[in-house]
Amino acid sequence: MPEPSEILQGTLDMLVLRTLALGPMHGLGVSDRIRQITRGVFVVKPGSLFPALYRLEQNGWIKGHWGESENNRKAKYYTLTPSGRAQLTKEKRKWNKAFSAVNRLLEGES
Repeated sequence: MPEPSEILQGTLDMLVLRTLALGPMHGLGVSDRIRQITRGVFVVKPGSLFPALYRLEQNGWIKGHWGESENNRKAKYYTLTPSGRAQLTKEKRKWNKAFSAVNRLLEGES
């Protein structure tokens, strides 16, 4: 099992948007899916996740609605909005640009 790693500043929004692009889910589901997809490298704790979900909803990138979870508990489910899809595209572009730059630096390209 890989050692959990801190999520890089500015990437949590992108990870949440990408996760919700897979379909609607509640907060705990988002956290679990990020952990699963990253094979345990990124673990998003509630103290980071719920403020991010609130911020994304305030920006109009996701929309929340109340429903019942798998264990019959009240849960807020989130879906990606069209503007959220557009923001995800922007975030992915920024991430790829930053990743490429860091890779060049690490590989010693000039």
